[in-house]
Amino acid sequence: MSDVTLVDMNCGNIASVEFALGRLGVSHQRTQSADGILAAKKLILPGVGTASFAMEQLHRLDLVVALRNATQPLMGICLGMQLLYEFSEEGDVECLGLLKGRVERINGSQELPVPHMGWSTLDLLQSGAAVLSGIADNDFAYFVHSFACPVTPETSAGVDYGRPCGAIVSAGNVYGCQFHPERSSAVGAQVLKNFMSLPC
Repeated sequence: MSDVTLVDMNCGNIASVEFALGRLGVSHQRTQSADGILAAKKLILPGVGTASFAMEQLHRLDLVVALRNATQPLMGICLGMQLLYEFSEEGDVECLGLLKGRVERINGSQELPVPHMGWSTLDLLQSGAAVLSGIADNDFAYFVHSFACPVTPETSAGVDYGRPCGAIVSAGNVYGCQFHPERSSAVGAQVLKNFMSLPC
């Protein structure tokens, strides 16, 4: 059995996440089935694109109930993290509801253009969170996003882009990473290692 199963919802950066896992020596596979989600040791929900299209794909593939009922460690990456929340303004769509809160559009400015794209520093909010092992306050990560997750008690690390935004989240078996770990050098690799080290 593979170490981790990637949920393939036909949008985004699944290949780049696979490449990052391969560099770490992590065996992985893709699934588009509820049975594949049920059988997985760990799950990653990667994505680039719009929340409305991604949720449409998850419904079309009949994966929403399986993801909502998943009990193994589950990490959403980029758009995948945003889908973990209750609602996204991107398409005004109901999401998976595994985390409380709404994903909202970033209000940009001349100094802070949208999308938020490039290297930004992390603000650690839960120093003891397992997913943050080896990550330091003000470490840099690479972001590309136009919508932002809320900062809640479950937010392990934030990023400031004109307002506080969620960057890493952990709540029970549910984890999320708003930045791109596959493009975030040693910090991104460490986050993936930490996730893979979690007990199943």
